[in-house]
Amino acid sequence: MKFYLRLAILLSLLLSPSVLLGKTFTYRQVHSMPMSVEKDYYIWRFLTQRTTTKKEAKSIIYGASRLNKKLRTAYRKKTGLNVKLPKIKATGAANKNWRNRSHAHKSFKHGLALMQQNKAQAAVRHFDVARKMYVKQYDIDRSTFWLYLSTKSSKYIDMLRNSHHVNIYTLMAADTAHAKYPKTITESIWKSSTFGFDIEDPIAWAKIKKKMYSGVDLDDLADDYKSQECIGIYTYLKAKACNYTESYFPMPYRKAMKHMPPERQALIYAIARQESRFVPASVSRSFALGMMQFMPFLIKHIAKEKGQKMDLDEMFSPYKAIEYADWHLDYLTKYLHHPLFIAYAYNGGIGFTRRHIRNSRHFRKGPYEPYMSMETMKNVEAREYGKKVLANYVIYLNKLGVPTRLFPLLRTLATPSATDKFRK
Repeated sequence: MKFYLRLAILLSLLLSPSVLLGKTFTYRQVHSMPMSVEKDYYIWRFLTQRTTTKKEAKSIIYGASRLNKKLRTAYRKKTGLNVKLPKIKATGAANKNWRNRSHAHKSFKHGLALMQQNKAQAAVRHFDVARKMYVKQYDIDRSTFWLYLSTKSSKYIDMLRNSHHVNIYTLMAADTAHAKYPKTITESIWKSSTFGFDIEDPIAWAKIKKKMYSGVDLDDLADDYKSQECIGIYTYLKAKACNYTESYFPMPYRKAMKHMPPERQALIYAIARQESRFVPASVSRSFALGMMQFMPFLIKHIAKEKGQKMDLDEMFSPYKAIEYADWHLDYLTKYLHHPLFIAYAYNGGIGFTRRHIRNSRHFRKGPYEPYMSMETMKNVEAREYGKKVLANYVIYLNKLGVPTRLFPLLRTLATPSATDKFRK
């Protein structure tokens, strides 16, 4: 019975005339787009048009940079065929970095397993190996924090406080030392917009990304987009130019959120920074769209709930993205009250989050909690996403004038009455 109910809901969303107010695209329009994930999205849209012929579908698919499930399904429905694209293999430094990260992950996981067995002394060596093999500062900081938990040596807190990266581990180090949080940058820009640039055009963003890897000076390229409207693109490029040694926390589109309490504003900012770095025309590999990275099925669902007719491309408006995020968060916060759990649900779904936190092994009292529960979630994407959004949330609340520290938020995770409606 539940299966047929879910099927009926899905069909109603897919077929609802209140939602599918769709643009149409010609073969020439899509074919001329630069190869990119943004073009992949438009190829998907082109394949799902009734007017697209089998011949056009068979030709356009080879303009895709990668095939995801949506593209494969749309192509098969249109042509009755399956398709493969040539695989691109990692070589040189990229391949070496991948191997090193894989080995580091194994060492880190081994260290966690030993900590769960109360063998902290044995875990130290594995965390140290991971720390030395990781390349990204976030991963190094994570290993360093677990070295502190396994040794209680203050030298690891000092290492974290000297890290240039703003993340949950460096915030916890600052709390442990009763120190200030790491420096972050929130620029105030006087120029309102960038002449001739459409922030809602994914292909315009794809062209900027192409320039980014063409050897141009990234600081100069960033300055071309130094405006309030393009703050996401500007800070994205500035962060990349300094190899992420400086932490940008922009606060755009203030007027769209002036009616919201600071906690909701901080949550939207925290999610948007993690999802898209505030780039309005972002498209993910799975075709999550816009600044808040909504999946097409969720856009359709919310549009139906709101009684709106819209094209999926309207989600590239940052104001529409904020409107829909606020609506979706109203739903999530009925059941989840803690920013970490809300982040899990935003990324992995509320059903996944409910199952995870109701498991008696997760987020209960214990010697390494809540850190162990935050590190051992099997859904890697949701696990890391939640930690990063939580750190962003703390930073943004402080920027919005609400003095906040991370430790009090972490302490409540084992108190169901303070965090959610799913646990007893």
